[in-house]
Amino acid sequence: ATPPKRFYKKTSILGSDDGFEVVLDHWKLKTPRGTLFTVRSEPLAIAVATEFDAQKEHIERSRMHLSALCFTAIDNPNNLSKLDMVNYLLNFIPTDTLLFQYEDEKDLQELQLSKWDPVIDWFNHRLETNLKKTTSLTPSAVSEGDKLKIAKHFQSFSLESLHGLIFAVDTLKSIVLACAVMEEMLSVEKAVALTRLEEDYQLKFWGRVEWAHDLSQQELQARLAAAVLFVHLNCSENIVKQKFNM
Repeated sequence: ATPPKRFYKKTSILGSDDGFEVVLDHWKLKTPRGTLFTVRSEPLAIAVATEFDAQKEHIERSRMHLSALCFTAIDNPNNLSKLDMVNYLLNFIPTDTLLFQYEDEKDLQELQLSKWDPVIDWFNHRLETNLKKTTSLTPSAVSEGDKLKIAKHFQSFSLESLHGLIFAVDTLKSIVLACAVMEEMLSVEKAVALTRLEEDYQLKFWGRVEWAHDLSQQELQARLAAAVLFVHLNCSENIVKQKFNM
């Protein structure tokens, strides 16, 4: 389907009692479900307005990751509770990309040991867990104690931030990497490089189409950067609420 044409000339933000809105010319932005777009963070509203302002002749919604995250958090189309999202993340842990490592290919195994293991160690130290990697197709068991510690950590996130965290986890196929980048232990570029470690290793032997590889990497980086920004701007210490004197 052809993306909708850009129908506005300028974007701006508007402060209200409920937060901050985005205005396209004189039209207030609404979500796909028709809800008035309102966020508590002024920088987040500015970022979304900037995303809309960056559109050219057509509105390429598939590339507007920050706006999409805001829409999802506002509309919550699947009616997810915080418990639902925490359980989703807990169920993801056994399939974490970093916990599945090779032993058949020595060079790849050494790469994983040197690049992935330090991040796993950081995660275990940070959350006081004992996640274990596996070299078989069977996921390693996660203890109930570790699940409780990880659940407690995720429960500290706001409902909005959990939407962003899940987007990061789905992008990286790894909770370990997502947590590391959220806490600035890894950069966005480094986290994407680590989740592509096995793929890039295999491509050295089978060859790759350079432009396709670069596009895939840039798309992952754009998605992850949006998720990180969304989570950080939804943290309480980063929410800016301007007071209006009537």
